[in-house]
Amino acid sequence: MSVVKINVLTVPAEQRETLEKRFASRAHAVENSDGFEWFELLRPVEGTDTYLVYTRWRDEESFQAWMEGPMKSAHQGTGTGTGTGAGEGEERPKPAASGSTLWSFEVVQQAAPKSA
Repeated sequence: MSVVKINVLTVPAEQRETLEKRFASRAHAVENSDGFEWFELLRPVEGTDTYLVYTRWRDEESFQAWMEGPMKSAHQGTGTGTGTGAGEGEERPKPAASGSTLWSFEVVQQAAPKSA
């Protein structure tokens, strides 16, 4: 079964728009990765400053390959969950998140809506 990775980002209120814009600008950066199954950026609505970045992968090896390849390139030196990276000689953007924790899960059960 699949694995789920949830990156828990602490994002101050004044950085929310920045974080969301940076994710939107990379909207398709992960979609062609081998083993990638799903992505969601979850905005908090109940008095917390915690965003969740939900990704689902075929297996742990697929996630690790993405981490060491495309993800590493996209985040080169920019900090946690913050942007598209900077080219040589360009100023790197300030991180939008002030903290990050990665949660890992194995999918043991799943359900989808039944067809009508």
